[in-house]
Amino acid sequence: MPTPEFIQGTVDQYFKATQSDNRVEAMVACFAPDSVSYDPAEEPPLQGQDALRQYFGGIASLFATVALTPEFVAINGNQAAVKWCGQGISHTGRTVTFEGIDLFEINTAGKIQSLRAYWNPAALLAELQR
Repeated sequence: MPTPEFIQGTVDQYFKATQSDNRVEAMVACFAPDSVSYDPAEEPPLQGQDALRQYFGGIASLFATVALTPEFVAINGNQAAVKWCGQGISHTGRTVTFEGIDLFEINTAGKIQSLRAYWNPAALLAELQR
């Protein structure tokens, strides 16, 4: 069983990736090749790194800049629940703040095996269109 420090390291890597200049590829690199992501949670799963690359690229394209910052992390076994806050600047210069909770399952290689993301994309899109 991975240690809490090991799980925390993977979570930290993911959130640092969201803040990097090469965020899409850095985020995808945090996931196992056979990972499954429900983002947002009620949508059909994204399976594998190619699907994630397309999804993350679409989200990133909505912003001039964007980053997620973890605010609270709880680790149990190989899973972590993270409350996060996102902040971005639209292509028109508008600052947008949004938040959510991610549930991660980390594999023994330190990669995200599954992600379930709870947030409201419709509210974010409405803010971006203001």
